[in-house]
Amino acid sequence: MRSDSSGTAMLAVLRRHLRSDGWTATRLSGELGVSEATVKRWIAGRSLSLDRLDRLAGLCGMTIAELAREAELSRSGLVRELTLAQERALSADAFLSLLFMALLAGASPCELSEDFFLPRSELDAALARLERLALIDRLRDGRIRPLVDRTLIFRKAPMRTLFEKHMKQQFLAMDFAAPDAVYASELLKLSNAGMAELAEMMERFRRDTHQLAERDRERTLLQRHWVAMLCAIRPFNTAGLQDAQRDIAVERS
Repeated sequence: MRSDSSGTAMLAVLRRHLRSDGWTATRLSGELGVSEATVKRWIAGRSLSLDRLDRLAGLCGMTIAELAREAELSRSGLVRELTLAQERALSADAFLSLLFMALLAGASPCELSEDFFLPRSELDAALARLERLALIDRLRDGRIRPLVDRTLIFRKAPMRTLFEKHMKQQFLAMDFAAPDAVYASELLKLSNAGMAELAEMMERFRRDTHQLAERDRERTLLQRHWVAMLCAIRPFNTAGLQDAQRDIAVERS
């Protein structure tokens, strides 16, 4: 297979559908009668003939032509920011918003139905709403294609308000003293330029976590769980420390 940008985009689409349909390297090896090392080479685009590509696409219920069309759509560019109307529609329905974010994270409709115990009729109705909002395309065999880049940043009030109402509480309720609590905290003194650079570092980290999730989905044999992550910067309030300092001074006197 050619290693040009079109071929790379087709491979990305193929890998996404194989993962969504549960085709691990081990399972592909058994189905195709070749070693796992050979499967991994093909999936990486090495020694992947058109016949082999056609067979792999067929395992996902697709043809090479359909792979090419979806790859071309993917290469045409995804929306990086939602419209105000889209954010309002999502923020008005916490379930729809959660579903949309999970789809952006790479989950398939079948996976979401199982993970969140959703009746198929309820899931289909929600997917239809997301399609009407121009947030996803529904493909054949129940697959979906997001029309939004997963690295989008919510800058408008509706989705930020939704986070304040629903997600914020989960972080506030977290027991940071628990042995299994995972968090990082640091105290820094920065200029406005330094703050902007730190914000950019956080955005790069968020994108790195997307790549981690993709690798984990493809390689891990362990059970995966949904987790929420929050990165935040805020001015440090020293009032509590000053009050404590005064209390200590009073006790010593």
